[in-house]
Amino acid sequence: MIKVLMICMGNICRSPLAHGVFEYIVKDAGLADKIHVDSAGTHYYHVGCLPDERSIDKAAQYGIDITTQRARQLTAEDFTEFDYLLVMDKRNLRDASLIAPTPELAKKLTLFLDYSLGDFSEIEVPDPYYGGIDGFEHVYQLVQISSMGFLKHLKEDARISC
Repeated sequence: MIKVLMICMGNICRSPLAHGVFEYIVKDAGLADKIHVDSAGTHYYHVGCLPDERSIDKAAQYGIDITTQRARQLTAEDFTEFDYLLVMDKRNLRDASLIAPTPELAKKLTLFLDYSLGDFSEIEVPDPYYGGIDGFEHVYQLVQISSMGFLKHLKEDARISC
């Protein structure tokens, strides 16, 4: 089984949305028995909390339920447990690399938008926390197109068969 971890700062906005979207795409592709998805934050601010209500609402708008998720902090063990650690932005890429138990394991970290199939100017998923609902829609669109690209990458890399 391939294990994928989505990472942002507090694990309540971007990474839960990316977690839910990618999990939904994986299930829709009939690959839920081959790919496990989780999410975490580089900081402990919201450990144990539900995703932000705006992330929950945005996911629900697209038929995705993320209400079973709870925020957790990234751990050193995650670097050995997960095959892919996909980070939403450069700041959290740096912060996550400081949590990695070795420089070699830190190489598992990748910006999620590196897998985007879209024609976006962004290289990072922006944090919508302090903005309005439009920011959450933008995040949804970014993680949706990157989720499709990442699944395509896994298929082309022959890590999974359909």
